Amino acid sequence: MKDKKVFNTFLPKEVCGFIETLGLNEIQEIRMNIGQPLMLKAQGREIIPHKQGGITEIYQDGFQVTEEMLKETFGFICKHSVYAYEEEIRQGFITIEGGHRIGLVGQAVVERDKVRNIKYVSGLNIRLASERIGCGEKVIEMITDKHNIFNTLIVAPPCAGKTTLLRDCIRLLSNGSKGIDGVRVGVADERGELGACYHGVPQNDLGVRTDVLDRIPKASGILMLIRSMAPRVIAVDEIGSEDDMEALKNACLSGCNILATIHGASPYDIYEKTVFEHLKAGNMFQRYIVLQRNEIGKIKGIYDENMKPIN
Repeated sequence: MKDKKVFNTFLPKEVCGFIETLGLNEIQEIRMNIGQPLMLKAQGREIIPHKQGGITEIYQDGFQVTEEMLKETFGFICKHSVYAYEEEIRQGFITIEGGHRIGLVGQAVVERDKVRNIKYVSGLNIRLASERIGCGEKVIEMITDKHNIFNTLIVAPPCAGKTTLLRDCIRLLSNGSKGIDGVRVGVADERGELGACYHGVPQNDLGVRTDVLDRIPKASGILMLIRSMAPRVIAVDEIGSEDDMEALKNACLSGCNILATIHGASPYDIYEKTVFEHLKAGNMFQRYIVLQRNEIGKIKGIYDENMKPIN
């Protein structure tokens, strides 16, 4: 299990014990909901640990998560200072050392149609970050042409590996690959999942020419990087707001290339979203990489700006 020491600091001993006993080295998710069985996702399948050891398919026989267990886990995640993590909690997740993201559910506190807090946290979804060095090599061949880099959008449903693929593409563009010279890449890492920075220093390999602004809104980060670091490529994860799109548009006008991801099952999905109306006329992206659902990093299709498949 990656970053075993990190997880041992906040996961209940019983949960660590199940993981150790089962020998699951490819864990993707750990789900804990009060009054429900502990659920693990490993190698694309759901696993329910039996309360007496082993695995079960009968959820009533699964190891039950208690309120005390969840409160203790949440407390350790926040280092017993919920106030210090208030901004992240408001967004519905906390990113910890190593780039692992912990989703939160419970009773939301809403003021003027905006979430101000989540209290009475009742469930956690611990999504483990994973580096797959080399997974972007085939993609790089499709999004570069000698000295040119095409503006590229990686489209994928949740848990399909879009962040993992984006991370490796950043590394390859930064270091240089297969006759392509390395370029300066600026990363606006709003959720801290790309660089997995610890005290501002990326723990994941993003390449030697990559500059990272950690835990900053994408639109602000893009503007700061352009002004101060002179990037050739701007890379961001999970775009979707009008501010994101406007910032990317300004980056293009500043001479930068774009590498980004978005939730969706196909390019046609995202074109139905209001925020992308101006893309239809502007053709901001020249490449769309679509990933297969439930198969991490597997490419379903690559399309050009006219939505024509590229072999």
